Amino acid sequence: MTNANTDTLFADAIGRLDQAGKIAGLDPEVVELLKHPKAVMHISIPVRMDDGSLKVFEGYRVRHNNHRGPTKGGIRYHPNVSLDEVKALAFWMTCKCAVVGIPFGGGKGGVTVDPRDLSHMELERLSRGFIRQLADFIGPDVDIPAPDVYTNARIMGWMMDEYSKIKRQYSPAVITGKPIPLGGSLGRDDATGRGAYYCIKELEKRRGWDPTKITVAVQGFGNGGQNAVKLLHADGYKIVAVSDSRGGIYKPEGFDVPSLIQIKNQSRKLKAVYCDGSVCEAIQADSINNEQLLELDVDILIPAALENQITSANVSNIKAKVIVEVANGPTTPQADAALVKNGTLIVPDILANAGGVTVSYFEWVQNRQGFYWPVQEVQDRLEKIMRAELNAVYDLMELHKTDMRTAAYAHALKRIGEAVEAGGTQRYFSEAN
Repeated sequence: MTNANTDTLFADAIGRLDQAGKIAGLDPEVVELLKHPKAVMHISIPVRMDDGSLKVFEGYRVRHNNHRGPTKGGIRYHPNVSLDEVKALAFWMTCKCAVVGIPFGGGKGGVTVDPRDLSHMELERLSRGFIRQLADFIGPDVDIPAPDVYTNARIMGWMMDEYSKIKRQYSPAVITGKPIPLGGSLGRDDATGRGAYYCIKELEKRRGWDPTKITVAVQGFGNGGQNAVKLLHADGYKIVAVSDSRGGIYKPEGFDVPSLIQIKNQSRKLKAVYCDGSVCEAIQADSINNEQLLELDVDILIPAALENQITSANVSNIKAKVIVEVANGPTTPQADAALVKNGTLIVPDILANAGGVTVSYFEWVQNRQGFYWPVQEVQDRLEKIMRAELNAVYDLMELHKTDMRTAAYAHALKRIGEAVEAGGTQRYFSEAN
């Protein structure tokens, strides 16, 4: 899953604003504000390696917009992290928070590193060093990071601990996605995949699907992809293909998803197996690469890896009737237009993967209250939000006879626009004169 050149990722991202802004009836000032990040931090992080040498890593944090509340967004560790990518991701987070109606703006961060090349101790030094550089740029009322690609609850725990040491007070609300004993929320671990699952279940109701007749392929078998297809499999959906960064497997009859997850999490390898308790046996399946998986003739395709996976180079080979974007930005604008023209329904990333930030919001609320909810309450609250916002976006799509991505942006921009206009725009100040 090679990430494509991201030099124009931010430009492509904000390019969706104008059309959606017209549907939302936005004041032009709102669109102009959203084209510019509020603040950008580019840092260098010196790390003492295990062999005694010093290595310096490049890091970034972007606060895109805070009209609806403090900025919120993940931190990713990946060799392709760039400022342009982080700016685009922060913009998407602004829209994502607004589309599900939570009181945050968008932020994002990252370090240009392959964490698989680091020891556990080097990874901890890097994570704590990142926070030391950013301690005055983030905060529970300013900017709240969370896990993203190749970061996890343990790393978030290190970061929260380092921030608390710097501020000399226990500050769990500065970071979400933490381990449960350190103030994390129950239900956060599967929230991204579960949110996508609720979107699919609502489409199932609206389109009258029989789950047992629906085939699904997922590109990216990490946290989001795993949890989405685990829940779908339990409801009878046929998961026929899965892949990770090393390649994929395909079986037209469908896989036993819990067995795949068990082996993947134990061995870090994706193998076609069936497990009965602790006893697993290999089963026959075809080996495929990530490009082949995207082009399979399935009913639902779930890109759950990185950006720019469906492009103008492969879009003519995409056969899925429905695409649910668990990854951020997996479809380029050119490919998106071609898919829409062909009648493909795309549940866009800013809606499909918003379950993660929604439960991160729940975690932040619990940290501020010092009162923690049972997992069922977390899941019930998430389900209510995801189903309601999926239907709101679907209705807007039908009303304006547009695509679902444009409808989702219009839905988000209307909420952002109301916050901006509450403080006054040219229209207000002109009338005052």
